[in-house]
Amino acid sequence: MANTLDPMDIKQILTLHIDGLSNREIGNTLAISRNTVNHYIKLIKACDYTVKELLTMDTSVLKELFTSYTTINNERYDELMTFLEHINQCVHHPGFTFQFHYNEYKEQAKNLYSYTQFMEHYRRKYHKVKGSMKLNHEAGKEAYIDYCGKHLYITDRETGEQIPVEVFVCILPHSQYTYVEASFSQKREDLIHSLGNALSFYGGVPKAIVSDNLKSAVSRASKYEPVVNRSLKDFARHYNCAVNPTRTYSPQDKALVENAVQLAYQRIYYPLREMTFFCLEDLNKEIWKLLEHYNDLLFQRKDHSRKELFQSVERGYLKPLPNSPYELKDYKRAKVQKMGYVYFSPDESYYSVPYRYIGKATQIHYTRSTVEVYYNHERIALHKRNPARGIYITNKSHLSSSHQAYSEWSPDYFKKKAAKHGTHVQEFIDGVLMQGDYPETAYKRSMGIIQLHRTYGSERLNNACKIAIEAGTYSYNRLKNMLKNNIDKMEQDNQQTNLFKSHIPTHTNLRGAANYH
Repeated sequence: MANTLDPMDIKQILTLHIDGLSNREIGNTLAISRNTVNHYIKLIKACDYTVKELLTMDTSVLKELFTSYTTINNERYDELMTFLEHINQCVHHPGFTFQFHYNEYKEQAKNLYSYTQFMEHYRRKYHKVKGSMKLNHEAGKEAYIDYCGKHLYITDRETGEQIPVEVFVCILPHSQYTYVEASFSQKREDLIHSLGNALSFYGGVPKAIVSDNLKSAVSRASKYEPVVNRSLKDFARHYNCAVNPTRTYSPQDKALVENAVQLAYQRIYYPLREMTFFCLEDLNKEIWKLLEHYNDLLFQRKDHSRKELFQSVERGYLKPLPNSPYELKDYKRAKVQKMGYVYFSPDESYYSVPYRYIGKATQIHYTRSTVEVYYNHERIALHKRNPARGIYITNKSHLSSSHQAYSEWSPDYFKKKAAKHGTHVQEFIDGVLMQGDYPETAYKRSMGIIQLHRTYGSERLNNACKIAIEAGTYSYNRLKNMLKNNIDKMEQDNQQTNLFKSHIPTHTNLRGAANYH
Protein backbone atom coordinates (compact mmCIF):
# COMPACT_ATOMS: atom_id res chain seq x y z
CA MET A 1 0.00 0.00 0.00
CA ALA A 2 1.23 3.47 -0.82
CA ASN A 3 2.38 5.75 2.00
CA THR A 4 0.15 8.67 3.02
CA LEU A 5 1.43 12.15 2.13
CA ASP A 6 0.86 15.42 3.90
CA PRO A 7 -0.92 18.24 1.99
CA MET A 8 2.34 20.03 1.22
CA ASP A 9 3.73 16.97 -0.52
CA ILE A 10 0.49 16.66 -2.48
CA LYS A 11 0.77 20.26 -3.68
CA GLN A 12 4.34 19.55 -4.79
CA ILE A 13 3.07 16.60 -6.84
CA LEU A 14 0.29 18.75 -8.32
CA THR A 15 2.76 21.48 -9.32
CA LEU A 16 5.19 19.08 -10.98
CA HIS A 17 2.34 17.24 -12.69
CA ILE A 18 1.15 20.52 -14.24
CA ASP A 19 4.73 21.16 -15.37
CA GLY A 20 4.58 17.92 -17.38
CA LEU A 21 6.88 15.68 -15.35
CA SER A 22 6.26 11.95 -15.42
CA ASN A 23 5.36 10.07 -12.25
CA ARG A 24 8.89 8.64 -12.08
CA GLU A 25 10.45 12.10 -12.47
CA ILE A 26 8.12 13.46 -9.79
CA GLY A 27 9.17 10.64 -7.45
CA ASN A 28 12.88 11.26 -8.09
CA THR A 29 12.52 15.01 -7.62
CA LEU A 30 10.63 14.73 -4.33
CA ALA A 31 12.39 11.58 -3.11
CA ILE A 32 9.02 9.81 -3.01
CA SER A 33 8.28 6.26 -4.09
CA ARG A 34 7.00 6.02 -7.68
CA ASN A 35 4.11 3.82 -6.48
CA THR A 36 3.06 6.53 -4.03
CA VAL A 37 3.10 9.09 -6.82
CA ASN A 38 1.06 6.76 -9.04
CA HIS A 39 -1.47 6.27 -6.22
CA TYR A 40 -1.97 10.02 -5.70
CA ILE A 41 -2.14 10.82 -9.41
CA LYS A 42 -5.01 8.30 -9.66
CA LEU A 43 -6.76 9.94 -6.70
CA ILE A 44 -6.27 13.37 -8.26
CA LYS A 45 -7.68 12.30 -11.60
CA ALA A 46 -10.66 10.66 -9.89
CA CYS A 47 -11.33 13.79 -7.86
CA ASP A 48 -14.20 16.14 -8.74
CA TYR A 49 -11.79 19.10 -8.75
CA THR A 50 -9.28 20.16 -11.38
CA VAL A 51 -5.56 20.23 -10.59
CA LYS A 52 -5.53 24.04 -10.52
CA GLU A 53 -8.46 24.10 -8.12
CA LEU A 54 -6.69 21.67 -5.82
CA LEU A 55 -3.62 23.89 -5.77
CA THR A 56 -5.68 26.82 -4.51
CA MET A 57 -7.23 24.84 -1.65
CA ASP A 58 -6.16 25.19 2.00
CA THR A 59 -4.26 22.37 3.62
CA SER A 60 -7.24 21.63 5.85
CA VAL A 61 -9.39 20.87 2.78
CA LEU A 62 -6.67 18.72 1.24
CA LYS A 63 -6.42 16.76 4.49
CA GLU A 64 -10.06 15.78 4.15
CA LEU A 65 -9.77 14.91 0.47
CA PHE A 66 -6.59 12.86 0.79
CA THR A 67 -6.94 11.03 4.08
CA SER A 68 -4.86 11.57 7.20
CA TYR A 69 -1.93 13.84 7.96
CA THR A 70 0.99 11.42 8.07
CA THR A 71 4.46 11.16 6.62
CA ILE A 72 5.61 8.97 3.76
CA ASN A 73 8.24 7.15 5.67
CA ASN A 74 8.39 7.21 9.45
CA GLU A 75 12.07 6.34 9.57
CA ARG A 76 12.97 9.04 7.06
CA TYR A 77 10.76 11.61 8.80
CA ASP A 78 12.15 10.76 12.23
CA GLU A 79 15.69 11.19 10.92
CA LEU A 80 14.80 14.66 9.63
CA MET A 81 13.04 15.69 12.87
CA THR A 82 16.07 14.66 14.92
CA PHE A 83 18.32 16.76 12.71
CA LEU A 84 15.95 19.75 12.86
CA GLU A 85 16.01 19.61 16.65
CA HIS A 86 19.78 19.85 16.49
CA ILE A 87 19.93 22.82 14.11
CA ASN A 88 17.22 24.70 15.98
CA GLN A 89 19.64 24.95 18.90
CA CYS A 90 22.14 26.72 16.62
CA VAL A 91 19.73 29.09 14.93
CA HIS A 92 20.78 32.09 17.04
CA HIS A 93 24.50 31.51 16.63
CA PRO A 94 26.29 34.31 14.68
CA GLY A 95 26.61 33.38 11.01
CA PHE A 96 23.97 30.62 11.10
CA THR A 97 22.45 29.67 7.73
CA PHE A 98 20.00 26.90 6.83
CA GLN A 99 21.94 26.16 3.65
CA PHE A 100 25.04 25.25 5.66
CA HIS A 101 23.12 22.77 7.79
CA TYR A 102 21.21 21.36 4.83
CA ASN A 103 24.60 20.51 3.26
CA GLU A 104 25.45 18.65 6.49
CA TYR A 105 22.08 16.90 6.32
CA LYS A 106 22.76 15.80 2.71
CA GLU A 107 26.00 14.16 3.75
CA GLN A 108 24.49 12.09 6.57
CA ALA A 109 20.86 11.42 5.52
CA LYS A 110 20.01 7.96 4.23
CA ASN A 111 16.79 9.00 2.53
CA LEU A 112 17.10 12.66 1.58
CA TYR A 113 14.44 15.37 1.58
CA SER A 114 14.77 18.20 -0.92
CA TYR A 115 15.82 21.64 0.39
CA THR A 116 12.27 22.94 -0.15
CA GLN A 117 10.78 20.11 1.93
CA PHE A 118 13.59 20.51 4.48
CA MET A 119 12.63 24.15 5.04
CA GLU A 120 8.91 23.43 4.96
CA HIS A 121 9.22 20.81 7.69
CA TYR A 122 11.35 23.12 9.78
CA ARG A 123 8.83 25.99 9.52
CA ARG A 124 6.01 23.59 10.29
CA LYS A 125 7.79 22.22 13.35
CA TYR A 126 8.94 25.63 14.65
CA HIS A 127 6.27 27.86 13.24
CA LYS A 128 5.69 31.38 14.54
CA VAL A 129 2.05 32.08 15.24
CA LYS A 130 2.46 35.86 15.48
CA GLY A 131 2.30 37.63 12.14
CA SER A 132 4.02 40.80 11.05
CA MET A 133 3.27 43.56 8.61
CA LYS A 134 5.20 43.94 5.37
CA LEU A 135 6.89 47.34 5.46
CA ASN A 136 7.42 49.29 2.26
CA HIS A 137 10.51 51.46 2.48
CA GLU A 138 10.61 54.78 0.64
CA ALA A 139 13.94 55.85 -0.83
CA GLY A 140 15.78 58.34 1.37
CA LYS A 141 13.16 58.27 4.12
CA GLU A 142 14.96 56.39 6.91
CA ALA A 143 18.27 54.97 8.07
CA TYR A 144 18.22 52.10 10.58
CA ILE A 145 20.99 51.77 13.16
CA ASP A 146 21.92 49.02 15.61
CA TYR A 147 24.86 47.31 17.29
CA CYS A 148 25.84 43.69 16.74
CA GLY A 149 25.23 41.43 19.71
CA LYS A 150 28.69 39.84 19.38
CA HIS A 151 32.04 41.58 19.78
CA LEU A 152 35.13 41.79 17.64
CA TYR A 153 38.50 42.10 19.38
CA ILE A 154 41.75 44.05 19.25
CA THR A 155 44.87 42.73 20.96
CA ASP A 156 47.14 44.61 23.38
CA ARG A 157 50.68 44.39 21.96
CA GLU A 158 52.33 44.28 25.38
CA THR A 159 50.05 41.99 27.37
CA GLY A 160 48.33 40.04 24.60
CA GLU A 161 44.97 40.80 26.20
CA GLN A 162 41.99 40.71 23.87
CA ILE A 163 39.94 43.90 24.20
CA PRO A 164 36.31 43.59 23.04
CA VAL A 165 34.96 46.29 20.74
CA GLU A 166 31.42 47.06 19.61
CA VAL A 167 30.30 46.90 15.97
CA PHE A 168 27.92 49.59 14.69
CA VAL A 169 25.64 48.83 11.71
CA CYS A 170 23.63 51.32 9.66
CA ILE A 171 21.41 50.49 6.66
CA LEU A 172 19.28 52.44 4.20
CA PRO A 173 16.27 50.10 3.92
CA HIS A 174 15.23 50.91 0.36
CA SER A 175 18.58 49.97 -1.24
CA GLN A 176 19.88 48.01 1.81
CA TYR A 177 23.17 49.89 1.35
CA THR A 178 25.06 49.10 4.55
CA TYR A 179 27.74 50.78 6.68
CA VAL A 180 29.68 48.96 9.41
CA GLU A 181 32.21 50.35 11.89
CA ALA A 182 33.93 49.12 15.04
CA SER A 183 34.10 51.38 18.11
CA PHE A 184 35.25 51.02 21.70
CA SER A 185 31.78 51.29 23.24
CA GLN A 186 28.09 51.99 22.70
CA LYS A 187 28.34 55.21 24.69
CA ARG A 188 26.88 58.45 23.42
CA GLU A 189 30.23 59.76 22.12
CA ASP A 190 30.97 56.63 20.07
CA LEU A 191 27.38 56.29 18.82
CA ILE A 192 27.27 59.85 17.49
CA HIS A 193 30.77 59.56 15.99
CA SER A 194 29.82 56.34 14.17
CA LEU A 195 26.50 57.80 13.01
CA GLY A 196 28.26 60.88 11.63
CA ASN A 197 30.70 58.61 9.75
CA ALA A 198 27.77 56.63 8.34
CA LEU A 199 26.07 59.74 6.94
CA SER A 200 29.39 60.86 5.44
CA PHE A 201 29.72 57.38 3.89
CA TYR A 202 26.29 57.80 2.26
CA GLY A 203 27.06 61.39 1.26
CA GLY A 204 23.61 62.55 2.37
CA VAL A 205 21.02 62.56 5.13
CA PRO A 206 17.70 60.65 5.31
CA LYS A 207 14.54 62.20 6.73
CA ALA A 208 14.74 60.13 9.91
CA ILE A 209 17.13 57.92 11.87
CA VAL A 210 15.47 54.83 13.34
CA SER A 211 17.35 53.61 16.40
CA ASP A 212 16.92 50.80 18.85
CA ASN A 213 16.20 51.78 22.45
CA LEU A 214 19.91 52.14 23.25
CA LYS A 215 20.75 53.93 26.50
CA SER A 216 23.03 56.24 24.52
CA ALA A 217 20.13 57.16 22.20
CA VAL A 218 16.99 57.06 24.33
CA SER A 219 16.78 58.55 27.82
CA ARG A 220 13.45 56.87 28.60
CA ALA A 221 12.03 54.04 26.52
CA SER A 222 8.34 53.94 25.71
CA LYS A 223 6.18 52.11 23.22
CA TYR A 224 4.38 55.30 22.20
CA GLU A 225 6.46 58.32 23.30
CA PRO A 226 10.14 57.60 24.00
CA VAL A 227 12.40 60.41 25.23
CA VAL A 228 15.39 60.85 22.90
CA ASN A 229 18.79 61.71 24.37
CA ARG A 230 19.55 65.45 24.22
CA SER A 231 22.84 64.94 22.36
CA LEU A 232 21.22 62.75 19.70
CA LYS A 233 18.47 65.36 19.27
CA ASP A 234 21.11 68.03 18.82
CA PHE A 235 22.90 65.80 16.30
CA ALA A 236 19.65 65.36 14.35
CA ARG A 237 19.01 69.11 14.40
CA HIS A 238 22.52 69.74 13.03
CA TYR A 239 21.90 67.27 10.18
CA ASN A 240 18.31 68.45 9.59
CA CYS A 241 16.64 65.11 10.25
CA ALA A 242 14.55 63.41 12.95
CA VAL A 243 15.12 60.55 15.40
CA ASN A 244 12.47 57.83 15.58
CA PRO A 245 13.16 55.08 18.16
CA THR A 246 11.51 51.74 17.56
CA ARG A 247 8.85 50.33 19.86
CA THR A 248 10.17 48.42 22.84
CA TYR A 249 10.33 44.65 22.32
CA SER A 250 9.46 45.06 18.63
CA PRO A 251 12.48 43.98 16.55
CA GLN A 252 10.23 43.61 13.51
CA ASP A 253 10.16 47.43 13.33
CA LYS A 254 13.75 47.31 12.11
CA ALA A 255 13.95 43.81 10.67
CA LEU A 256 16.27 44.90 7.86
CA VAL A 257 19.00 46.12 10.18
CA GLU A 258 18.58 42.96 12.27
CA ASN A 259 19.12 41.03 9.05
CA ALA A 260 22.12 43.25 8.22
CA VAL A 261 23.62 42.30 11.58
CA GLN A 262 23.25 38.62 10.69
CA LEU A 263 24.85 39.25 7.31
CA ALA A 264 27.68 41.13 9.04
CA TYR A 265 28.40 37.96 11.02
CA GLN A 266 28.65 36.00 7.78
CA ARG A 267 30.40 38.52 5.51
CA ILE A 268 32.64 40.33 8.03
CA TYR A 269 32.98 38.46 11.34
CA TYR A 270 33.66 35.08 9.78
CA PRO A 271 36.45 36.22 7.38
CA LEU A 272 38.09 38.11 10.30
CA ARG A 273 37.99 35.17 12.71
CA GLU A 274 41.68 34.22 12.37
CA MET A 275 43.07 37.75 11.94
CA THR A 276 44.73 39.74 14.75
CA PHE A 277 44.46 43.52 15.07
CA PHE A 278 46.40 45.77 17.41
CA CYS A 279 44.42 48.97 16.95
CA LEU A 280 40.90 50.03 16.09
CA GLU A 281 42.01 51.85 12.92
CA ASP A 282 43.48 48.68 11.37
CA LEU A 283 40.37 46.69 12.28
CA ASN A 284 38.09 49.26 10.62
CA LYS A 285 40.24 49.33 7.48
CA GLU A 286 39.75 45.58 7.08
CA ILE A 287 36.03 45.85 7.88
CA TRP A 288 35.57 48.49 5.18
CA LYS A 289 37.37 46.32 2.61
CA LEU A 290 34.97 43.45 3.31
CA LEU A 291 32.05 45.88 3.42
CA GLU A 292 32.81 47.16 -0.08
CA HIS A 293 32.72 43.60 -1.42
CA TYR A 294 29.49 42.93 0.50
CA ASN A 295 27.71 46.00 -0.94
CA ASP A 296 28.85 44.99 -4.43
CA LEU A 297 27.28 41.50 -4.22
CA LEU A 298 24.21 40.97 -6.38
CA PHE A 299 20.92 40.32 -4.60
CA GLN A 300 19.55 36.82 -4.98
CA ARG A 301 17.22 36.60 -7.99
CA LYS A 302 18.01 40.22 -8.90
CA ASP A 303 20.40 41.75 -11.39
CA HIS A 304 21.73 44.58 -9.21
CA SER A 305 23.69 45.08 -5.99
CA ARG A 306 23.05 47.24 -2.92
CA LYS A 307 25.56 49.81 -4.14
CA GLU A 308 24.05 49.99 -7.62
CA LEU A 309 20.53 50.46 -6.24
CA PHE A 310 21.81 53.17 -3.90
CA GLN A 311 23.67 55.00 -6.66
CA SER A 312 20.86 54.78 -9.20
CA VAL A 313 17.88 55.53 -6.92
CA GLU A 314 18.27 56.26 -3.23
CA ARG A 315 21.17 58.72 -3.25
CA GLY A 316 19.05 61.24 -5.15
CA TYR A 317 16.47 61.29 -2.34
CA LEU A 318 18.92 62.05 0.46
CA LYS A 319 19.24 65.59 1.82
CA PRO A 320 22.67 67.27 1.56
CA LEU A 321 25.18 67.03 4.40
CA PRO A 322 25.75 70.17 6.52
CA ASN A 323 28.81 72.33 5.81
CA SER A 324 30.64 71.14 8.93
CA PRO A 325 30.56 67.85 10.86
CA TYR A 326 28.74 67.71 14.16
CA GLU A 327 30.68 68.29 17.37
CA LEU A 328 29.37 66.45 20.39
CA LYS A 329 27.89 68.78 23.00
CA ASP A 330 27.95 68.36 26.75
CA TYR A 331 26.03 70.34 29.32
CA LYS A 332 26.71 71.97 32.69
CA ARG A 333 24.71 74.24 34.96
CA ALA A 334 26.28 77.39 36.43
CA LYS A 335 25.16 80.52 38.26
CA VAL A 336 26.43 83.90 37.03
CA GLN A 337 28.80 85.29 39.65
CA LYS A 338 28.87 88.89 40.89
CA MET A 339 31.78 89.65 38.59
CA GLY A 340 29.64 88.67 35.57
CA TYR A 341 31.31 85.31 34.86
CA VAL A 342 30.14 81.68 34.92
CA TYR A 343 32.44 79.00 36.29
CA PHE A 344 33.22 76.32 33.68
CA SER A 345 34.14 73.28 35.77
CA PRO A 346 35.64 70.97 33.04
CA ASP A 347 38.53 73.45 32.51
CA GLU A 348 38.25 75.21 35.91
CA SER A 349 38.02 78.53 34.07
CA TYR A 350 35.59 81.47 33.79
CA TYR A 351 33.60 82.85 30.85
CA SER A 352 31.89 86.25 30.76
CA VAL A 353 28.17 86.82 30.17
CA PRO A 354 26.25 90.14 29.89
CA TYR A 355 26.30 91.83 33.32
CA ARG A 356 22.49 92.04 33.48
CA TYR A 357 22.37 88.24 34.07
CA ILE A 358 24.36 88.43 37.34
CA GLY A 359 22.81 86.03 39.85
CA LYS A 360 20.86 84.06 37.19
CA ALA A 361 21.05 80.26 36.79
CA THR A 362 22.29 79.34 33.30
CA GLN A 363 23.11 76.23 31.29
CA ILE A 364 26.45 75.84 29.51
CA HIS A 365 26.56 73.93 26.20
CA TYR A 366 30.12 73.07 25.25
CA THR A 367 32.07 71.19 22.58
CA ARG A 368 35.77 70.74 22.00
CA SER A 369 35.98 74.17 20.37
CA THR A 370 33.13 76.34 21.73
CA VAL A 371 31.40 77.31 24.98
CA GLU A 372 27.82 78.61 24.81
CA VAL A 373 25.83 79.99 27.74
CA TYR A 374 22.00 79.79 27.68
CA TYR A 375 19.40 81.44 29.88
CA ASN A 376 15.77 80.31 29.46
CA HIS A 377 16.74 78.50 26.22
CA GLU A 378 18.19 81.73 24.77
CA ARG A 379 21.90 81.94 24.03
CA ILE A 380 23.40 84.90 25.89
CA ALA A 381 27.12 84.26 25.32
CA LEU A 382 29.36 82.44 22.84
CA HIS A 383 33.11 81.92 23.36
CA LYS A 384 35.88 79.95 21.75
CA ARG A 385 36.93 77.33 24.26
CA ASN A 386 40.32 77.90 25.88
CA PRO A 387 41.68 74.72 27.52
CA ALA A 388 44.01 76.64 29.87
CA ARG A 389 43.18 76.21 33.55
CA GLY A 390 41.99 78.95 35.87
CA ILE A 391 41.77 81.83 33.39
CA TYR A 392 39.11 84.45 32.70
CA ILE A 393 37.80 84.68 29.12
CA THR A 394 36.13 88.04 28.58
CA ASN A 395 33.96 89.60 25.91
CA LYS A 396 34.18 93.34 26.68
CA SER A 397 30.67 93.97 25.40
CA HIS A 398 29.40 91.86 28.31
CA LEU A 399 30.81 94.25 30.92
CA SER A 400 29.06 97.24 32.49
CA SER A 401 30.41 100.70 31.57
CA SER A 402 32.48 100.92 34.76
CA HIS A 403 33.87 97.41 34.26
CA GLN A 404 34.63 98.16 30.61
CA ALA A 405 36.65 101.19 31.71
CA TYR A 406 38.45 99.05 34.26
CA SER A 407 39.30 96.50 31.60
CA GLU A 408 40.93 99.24 29.50
CA TRP A 409 43.40 100.31 32.22
CA SER A 410 46.95 100.70 30.90
CA PRO A 411 49.84 103.25 31.23
CA ASP A 412 48.69 105.06 28.05
CA TYR A 413 45.11 105.15 29.34
CA PHE A 414 46.12 107.02 32.52
CA LYS A 415 48.58 109.31 30.76
CA LYS A 416 45.83 110.47 28.39
CA LYS A 417 43.42 111.07 31.26
CA ALA A 418 46.10 112.99 33.23
CA ALA A 419 46.98 115.21 30.26
CA LYS A 420 43.46 116.73 30.40
CA HIS A 421 44.24 118.25 33.81
CA GLY A 422 47.68 119.75 33.11
CA THR A 423 51.26 118.95 32.22
CA HIS A 424 52.29 118.58 35.88
CA VAL A 425 49.52 116.05 36.50
CA GLN A 426 50.72 114.05 33.49
CA GLU A 427 54.30 114.23 34.72
CA PHE A 428 53.23 113.17 38.20
CA ILE A 429 51.32 110.16 36.81
CA ASP A 430 54.40 109.18 34.79
CA GLY A 431 56.33 109.11 38.04
CA VAL A 432 53.69 107.04 39.79
CA LEU A 433 53.68 104.45 36.97
CA MET A 434 57.49 104.34 36.88
CA GLN A 435 57.80 103.75 40.62
CA GLY A 436 55.01 101.16 40.88
CA ASP A 437 56.21 97.60 41.52
CA TYR A 438 52.90 96.04 40.49
CA PRO A 439 50.84 97.54 37.58
CA GLU A 440 47.42 97.06 39.22
CA THR A 441 48.56 98.98 42.32
CA ALA A 442 49.96 101.82 40.21
CA TYR A 443 46.73 101.94 38.17
CA LYS A 444 44.57 102.27 41.26
CA ARG A 445 46.86 105.02 42.67
CA SER A 446 46.78 106.87 39.34
CA MET A 447 42.99 106.69 39.19
CA GLY A 448 42.77 108.08 42.73
CA ILE A 449 45.10 110.97 41.88
CA ILE A 450 43.16 111.92 38.75
CA GLN A 451 39.85 111.70 40.65
CA LEU A 452 41.07 114.46 43.03
CA HIS A 453 40.16 116.99 40.37
CA ARG A 454 36.50 116.39 41.15
CA THR A 455 36.96 117.84 44.64
CA TYR A 456 39.70 120.43 44.10
CA GLY A 457 39.58 121.21 40.39
CA SER A 458 42.14 120.64 37.67
CA GLU A 459 44.13 123.84 38.35
CA ARG A 460 44.77 123.11 42.01
CA LEU A 461 45.57 119.50 41.20
CA ASN A 462 48.10 120.59 38.57
CA ASN A 463 49.74 123.00 41.04
CA ALA A 464 49.86 120.40 43.79
CA CYS A 465 51.48 117.94 41.41
CA LYS A 466 54.13 120.54 40.57
CA ILE A 467 54.96 121.03 44.25
CA ALA A 468 55.11 117.27 44.81
CA ILE A 469 57.38 116.76 41.82
CA GLU A 470 59.77 119.48 43.10
CA ALA A 471 59.75 117.75 46.49
CA GLY A 472 60.46 114.40 44.78
CA THR A 473 57.40 112.59 46.18
CA TYR A 474 54.82 110.60 44.19
CA SER A 475 52.45 109.60 46.96
CA TYR A 476 48.70 109.79 46.62
CA ASN A 477 48.18 110.46 50.32
CA ARG A 478 50.75 113.30 50.48
CA LEU A 479 49.20 114.89 47.39
CA LYS A 480 45.74 114.62 48.91
CA ASN A 481 46.90 116.11 52.23
CA MET A 482 48.59 118.92 50.37
CA LEU A 483 45.33 119.84 48.68
CA LYS A 484 43.33 119.32 51.86
CA ASN A 485 45.60 121.68 53.83
CA ASN A 486 45.71 124.23 51.02
CA ILE A 487 49.49 124.00 50.72
CA ASP A 488 49.16 124.46 46.98
CA LYS A 489 47.32 127.76 47.62
CA MET A 490 49.91 128.96 50.14
CA GLU A 491 52.66 128.24 47.70
CA GLN A 492 50.78 130.12 45.00
CA ASP A 493 50.23 133.17 47.33
CA ASN A 494 53.92 133.26 48.17
CA GLN A 495 54.74 133.25 44.49
CA GLN A 496 52.38 136.18 43.86
CA THR A 497 53.87 138.19 46.84
CA ASN A 498 57.31 137.67 45.45
CA LEU A 499 56.21 139.19 42.18
CA PHE A 500 55.52 142.64 43.85
CA LYS A 501 58.58 142.64 46.16
CA SER A 502 61.58 144.84 45.06
CA HIS A 503 64.59 143.14 43.82
CA ILE A 504 66.90 145.81 45.48
CA PRO A 505 68.07 144.74 48.89
CA THR A 506 67.69 147.12 51.89
CA HIS A 507 70.96 149.01 52.99
CA THR A 508 72.19 152.33 54.67
CA ASN A 509 73.00 154.10 51.48
CA LEU A 510 69.45 154.31 50.43
CA ARG A 511 68.07 157.86 50.05
CA GLY A 512 64.52 158.77 50.64
CA ALA A 513 62.14 161.01 48.68
CA ALA A 514 63.27 164.12 50.58
CA ASN A 515 66.55 164.08 48.79
CA TYR A 516 64.81 164.59 45.48
CA HIS A 517 63.06 167.93 45.76
